[in-house]
Amino acid sequence: MNSPLEHASVPAATLAANFDYVPVPAFEDNYIWVVSDGLDAVVVDPGDAAPVRAYLAKRGWRLAAILLTHHHNDHVGGVADLLSDERVPVYGPAGEALGPLDRFVTRVKGGDAVHLDAPALDFKVMDVPGHTRGHIAYFQASDPAGKPHLFCGDTLFACGCGRLFEGTPAQMLASLDSFAALPGSTEVHCAHEYTLSNIRFALACDPHNANLRDWSLEAAALRERGVPTLPTTIAHECAVNPFLRAGDPAVQATLADALHETVSDRLAAFTLMREWKNRFR
Repeated sequence: MNSPLEHASVPAATLAANFDYVPVPAFEDNYIWVVSDGLDAVVVDPGDAAPVRAYLAKRGWRLAAILLTHHHNDHVGGVADLLSDERVPVYGPAGEALGPLDRFVTRVKGGDAVHLDAPALDFKVMDVPGHTRGHIAYFQASDPAGKPHLFCGDTLFACGCGRLFEGTPAQMLASLDSFAALPGSTEVHCAHEYTLSNIRFALACDPHNANLRDWSLEAAALRERGVPTLPTTIAHECAVNPFLRAGDPAVQATLADALHETVSDRLAAFTLMREWKNRFR
């Protein structure tokens, strides 16, 4: 099974050649991802400025750019405060209003490229509506070690996906399909530590999945030690995430039995799962 990389401490860093990919904890369960070459840093979805500022100061890194995936306050709420220290480029979704931040944001959409000189990073922008209408993601095809990375906001979680606040089930399923088509080795930098609760639901949908049962034990052990369960990988999610397995006959059979519904296709299975997850306890 392709398990997420285990981190050594909290906050932890995945070292890729001379780049760090760091999940900085914020609020109760957010991760603000920081990517740095050891001098300059890009921050993804800074909902709170304080932990970002503290972490950058601790490492001696300079804020060089900000990437935003969608408009929710726990992803953008710290931007104005960070910009009060230094005006840096901010990139965000073309299809969403960001209120007072609008004048600072360079708008990007699916197919656009974001190039940064320092740190030297290139991202392809992906349109991934569902959680919000204009949600985007940033895909880095290769870090210096050759590994791809995905910053997916609240579209994909470890063993889960985002709630449908503005989009439709069909949009979210298509967005997840676009992620599933990425290289399996892609490291997925999700924005929340929802893994244990998501696994409980995943086991209800896919109880005979041996990979999922193994991951349940591994993830619980990580959290017991205070270690993030992220990043995950695309290959791992395709093996254990029921929302990426909506076409699996075993998942569909479990849904039909548990919910007493007819499951006609992948979209029907996904829709039933997402509605069930909304009320699952």
